[in-house]
Amino acid sequence: MEVAIADETIKQNLEQFLIVLTVSLSVATISRLFSWLRRIPYTLLLVIVGLGLAFVNVRLVHLSPELILEIFLPPLLFEAAWNIRWRDLKDSLLPVGFFAVLGVIISIVGVAFPVSQFTGLSLPVALLLGASLSATDPVSVVALFRELGAGKRLTTIMEGESLFNDGVAVVAFLLLVGIPMGVSEFSVPATISRFGIFVGLGAGVGCLVGYGISYLTQRFDFPLVEQSLTLVSAYGTYLIVEELGGSGVIGVVTVGLILGNFGSRIGMNPRTRLIVSEFWEFLGFFVNSIVFLLIGDQINFSSIGKNFDLILISIASVVLTRAIVIYGLGNFSNLFGGTPLNWRQLTVLWWGGLRGGVSIALALSVPVVLQGRQEIIDAVFGVVLFTLLVQGLTTQFFLKKLDLVGDQPQRQEYSEFLARRTALNRVLDYLENIERSPEIDPEFYRYQQHLVRGEIKSVAEKISSLQSKNPQLRSLDLEQLREELVDIEADTYAEYIRAGRLNHNLSPLLEGILDQAIEKAIEENHIAV
Repeated sequence: MEVAIADETIKQNLEQFLIVLTVSLSVATISRLFSWLRRIPYTLLLVIVGLGLAFVNVRLVHLSPELILEIFLPPLLFEAAWNIRWRDLKDSLLPVGFFAVLGVIISIVGVAFPVSQFTGLSLPVALLLGASLSATDPVSVVALFRELGAGKRLTTIMEGESLFNDGVAVVAFLLLVGIPMGVSEFSVPATISRFGIFVGLGAGVGCLVGYGISYLTQRFDFPLVEQSLTLVSAYGTYLIVEELGGSGVIGVVTVGLILGNFGSRIGMNPRTRLIVSEFWEFLGFFVNSIVFLLIGDQINFSSIGKNFDLILISIASVVLTRAIVIYGLGNFSNLFGGTPLNWRQLTVLWWGGLRGGVSIALALSVPVVLQGRQEIIDAVFGVVLFTLLVQGLTTQFFLKKLDLVGDQPQRQEYSEFLARRTALNRVLDYLENIERSPEIDPEFYRYQQHLVRGEIKSVAEKISSLQSKNPQLRSLDLEQLREELVDIEADTYAEYIRAGRLNHNLSPLLEGILDQAIEKAIEENHIAV
């Protein structure tokens, strides 16, 4: 009897998995087929579909609140940490640090006090709502930045803030969740102490796992095993750190940063790195799909009307608090040197601070026994829907009006032509140096060489045409050369580590030197133009 029940449960879980995957892929496909749908964030479409399913009382996923964080947070955070480049992030660590740490504290307080003052929510529950809404998730905005060429630094700050902000927000949420339940009491010294323990244990275990797997993958070259190790590291680190009493979120972020920037360089060949990156891209897409379907799926329509004033106050608090965080801390970070953020960049960072997957996961993870849980879910739903529908759809307008749209389409086309020229030259070298088979007519080889030379000439003409129309594109050749040279140097160090001739990875010496040379060359090029 028990076996039959277990089999039936497994069958139902598989059916739910397939339904969610089908719905997600269907929404993704339909959004690509119709041009007018492409302007709507994919995550917003998923929320709408989830709402529709909830309206007809079709529930896709049934998960306990305790499992929400353990299932959804590790892949969401690891995927973000894996993809962010430390090389770009370190130049913007000051504003990112201010936004991610002080910004979260300001956001929690800035949402909690107005909500508790003007609604029936108690302050402890309002603080929990503030913690849920302090996590930013600008996935669609970052994609728009890249598509329109909004600037590398702007994109890096938005991504970096979101990554570290999520970690701090989750820690704050876990510290606050016991207060409204009467399990713990709030005191500043105790909270700071617990925060230090949470972060310290998470970062420490994350470093051990990250560097351990990095050096382990040096010993073999099995792409599927290395891919599996990254998955095990994400979930394993989270569970181990949580068991030890630390922050699993900080552990996952640390592991993702180390494996993405160090382990993938010294322990994985380029093909493996591509396989692992594509795997995490799919996993991030799938988990995001489930989370955004869940928020629509879990909505109680009758309570939305009752809590409409709470939703409006939450939206206003989030928008105003975000403005205080970005303009206040942004200008404060400018005082400490580095490349300052101007008011146009700060405006886009303010308006682009969407809420999404992590906020939803936190809201759904609130214990069922907590009075006010449904209010938190409704308020988070309202804020997420507003940020996606209003802010997400108008960010492009802000970028254009503030003159922050770059030449990304031309740069992309130019990069494709450069890559095609390099590939065709390699094909030509292969044809010229290949050991010719006696079974193949020599004329066939000459004919193929002629075709490839013709294609190379055609591509060279297109590159020249783009350069004449867009002289600034010439800087892209320098940037790509710089990336190639730094990568060659880093790969050489990795080979020495694998051979046992070095004990630790060295920082690329050419990095700073090449940056200065490229800046000088670009400046001279602009003057010449």
